[in-house]
Parts: sequence; C-alpha cells; structure tokens
Amino acid sequence: MLPGLNGFEVLRRYRARGGTAAVLILSARDQEVDKVQGFRIGADDYVVKPVGVLEFLARVEAIIRRLAPAGRGSGTAGDGARLSQQRFSDVVVDLRTRTVQRAGKPVELSPMEFDFLAFLIESGGDIVSRDTLMQQVWRYSLGVTSRTVDQHVARLRNKLEPDPSQPRHLITVRKAGYRFQR
Repeated sequence: MLPGLNGFEVLRRYRARGGTAAVLILSARDQEVDKVQGFRIGADDYVVKPVGVLEFLARVEAIIRRLAPAGRGSGTAGDGARLSQQRFSDVVVDLRTRTVQRAGKPVELSPMEFDFLAFLIESGGDIVSRDTLMQQVWRYSLGVTSRTVDQHVARLRNKLEPDPSQPRHLITVRKAGYRFQR
C-alpha cells in the first residue's frame, strides 16, 4: 500500500502525463476487476502476490522481449524515444494502449495482429524477413515455415489499407520480407 495514493491512481497520472515506460503491477489485490482495471489504465502486466521469484523474473523478461526485441529500430521501453501514437494515412496506432483507429473509428485487431503491426512500425521502414518476424513476433524457432505471416499481412491490409490490393503501408519486398511505409 502506498501512503495517501493507490497504485492505480499513480499509474493513471503517469500515463496521463505521457509516460510510456513498461509497467508491471505487483499487487495483493487478486480480483478480476482489479486486474482488468490495471490493464485498462495502462499496465503491461499484472502479477498477484505472493509470486515466485522465477515467475516474476520471467514476466519481466517477457515485457522486455515484447517491447524491445533485437532488431527494433526505434528505442526501448522507457527511453523516451518511442512515441506512443503512430499515424499513417487515416490510421492512428497507439502503442501504449494497444488501440487502432481508422478514420476516427476503432479497428479491432487480435493481440497477435497488433504485435505484428507494432513490430513493423517500430522497425522504422527497415525490411523485416519472415524468419525475423516468426522469431520476434511469434517466438518460433529459426527455420519454422508457415503462412502465418502472409495471412496476418492480408488481414491487416484489409483492415488498414485504403486499397488492400495496392498496399501503400504494409509493403511486400519480394524474396526479402516486409516493411512498413508511412
């Protein structure tokens, strides 16, 4: 317990001021409503006490991997370099709240679709190979082949591109992979 102010309010104020560092809530409050509130105000993870040291460390490592895997081009969690909102065409992607809007209307993305889109955006226009995407976004071992990447690109194009048959933002680079273009 914090004196005079609870952790939820601290996080709410921090996010309202534009804070983007990763936040893991460690709490004795174990009700589902508490966990949901924590995520809705911007927590990256919520852990209920008591928790084993190994599980806690694994959760911290997972947040670090998710926010700053090798190869991302625009900074790491908490360094201030990563902007929360990314805009292209009539689309706004908020990396902190994991929300997407197109023409002012919410776009429903699965968690994996969002992770994939965020990874491409944060790659800063660099070409990202299918192997890299499979390793960094899906956590598959090197050499695993799948149409997963192509299927996600097609779904994202249908949801975000003005003309999915002539993509302007989610670009295929023949025999190399994909890149994001503003």
